[in-house]
Amino acid sequence: MNQPDPGQVLQAKYRDYCSARITEALLALSPDEIFKLAEAEARDTGRRRPESYLEAVRLATGRVRDRLGLPEFEDWATEYARNPQAFDQELMGLWRSEESDEGAETARRRDAP
Repeated sequence: MNQPDPGQVLQAKYRDYCSARITEALLALSPDEIFKLAEAEARDTGRRRPESYLEAVRLATGRVRDRLGLPEFEDWATEYARNPQAFDQELMGLWRSEESDEGAETARRRDAP
């Protein structure tokens, strides 16, 4: 069985870390706050006003991501290498599904005629 590429695992953990931070911030907002953020994002980016809660969450997510000031991958990877335990406890586990999806894709490509 092929071992996952450590670089891909690290990138999956980074995406998981960022997703967890964004999710945490969104869950702390009321629906009204989400709509206000979404409307501001729509105005600033020339998009139309959100017509559904799902659209509002999508737009608010971009605004929340920008406000959080998440680190770039290289900076995060350096900090992760220094103390992985500090980050691993905050991950949602999404990186594991990405890891298994990548392994399954590799196996499909290897077994393809």
